[in-house]
Amino acid sequence: MQLTRWQRLGLTTAIGAALAVGATALVVQALEGPRGPAHTAQTTDAATPAATDDPARATPTDPAVAVAVEPTAEPALSAPVTAQVDYALAHWKLENYNAAAWGVLGENDCVNFASQAMIARGWTMDGVWSSPKNGNAYDASAAWRSSTAFMNYIASTGKATALTDQQRDRVKVGDIAQFDWDNTGDRDHTGIVTRVERVGDTISISFAGHTLDSDYRSVDTAITVDHPGGRAYYWSVP
Repeated sequence: MQLTRWQRLGLTTAIGAALAVGATALVVQALEGPRGPAHTAQTTDAATPAATDDPARATPTDPAVAVAVEPTAEPALSAPVTAQVDYALAHWKLENYNAAAWGVLGENDCVNFASQAMIARGWTMDGVWSSPKNGNAYDASAAWRSSTAFMNYIASTGKATALTDQQRDRVKVGDIAQFDWDNTGDRDHTGIVTRVERVGDTISISFAGHTLDSDYRSVDTAITVDHPGGRAYYWSVP
């Protein structure tokens, strides 16, 4: 069939347009990649999140390991404090009382024992705080054998600094612990601090004493279990 010039021109234009569309489709397909099943699922499944530019996060492979909180180490003890604490730990038991030298105050020997420990630390007797060291504790002065008199003696001489139980962060091994079991303002018991443990913000204090005989008796147990509602006080000894 013989085509006219105008027919040939129209056919050429149509073929050119078809070729242009085909080329564009090939370019788009090359840019997007092959359209396989995975591509179809991504574009049709609304529950699948769209891709982002965020970097991929590594998946943890090991469970988190709990970090144990260790007690804070206490500073090394000085020679006088070491001698004091060694004495307390050597003589807190009834069978190891140093009764031949200092005697025993029946059922109320706590201050007699604490005073002995302070002598081991280096304190010296005077006219108010003293013992004849003759095996008879009743011959000792009131400050030597009474918790309240001992409190007044320390306060008047300035040998130590008074602390409340809210100041535990200042208490150290070798300090003096005193207790008011019934909150009357006097002192009912005395001991020597033998351990201070710090775990985080918690401070636990233990002490040695006679009547109740103990080497590491818990202050918290003493004022909550043994004497509920009792109060603890301390003397910080320089």
